[in-house]
Amino acid sequence: MPEIVRQAALVAAAVDTGLFAGLFTAFAYAVMPGLARAGDTAFVEAMQRINAAILNPVFAAVFAGTPVLLAAAAAVHLGADGAAAAWLGAALALVAAVIAVTMALNVPLNNALERAGHPADPDRAARARRAFEAAWVRWNVLRAALSVAALACAATALTA
Repeated sequence: MPEIVRQAALVAAAVDTGLFAGLFTAFAYAVMPGLARAGDTAFVEAMQRINAAILNPVFAAVFAGTPVLLAAAAAVHLGADGAAAAWLGAALALVAAVIAVTMALNVPLNNALERAGHPADPDRAARARRAFEAAWVRWNVLRAALSVAALACAATALTA
């Protein structure tokens, strides 16, 4: 495998992992703290709209592309650069954990919030928020930490 291909795969994987980590960390340090200051109706409506808007091709490319690029980069480094392959494998395992948390915990919360309907009734909005916010934030902070660790591993592979 030509060195240029190995390096391109490594850089692509690291960049995509950065985009992946950036999404979850931005929610942890900006989006959710901002929404925490909103009233119940505004919070529920905003999260419902964010959850609908995020399902787009760019998100899909980053969310699904990160593990693919990490696996590809690790594969082209096997044998040629064991240290880089190991760091990429660690990044891939961490990204897989983020995806598992997302699918098992955050997505069901998103779906339940969507089923709550339009939050016109203040009591209904308050109930929907209580059932959603604390758990969703907790699991997102875990996703942020895991994805930043994955980014650190991918970045370390660049110098391995």
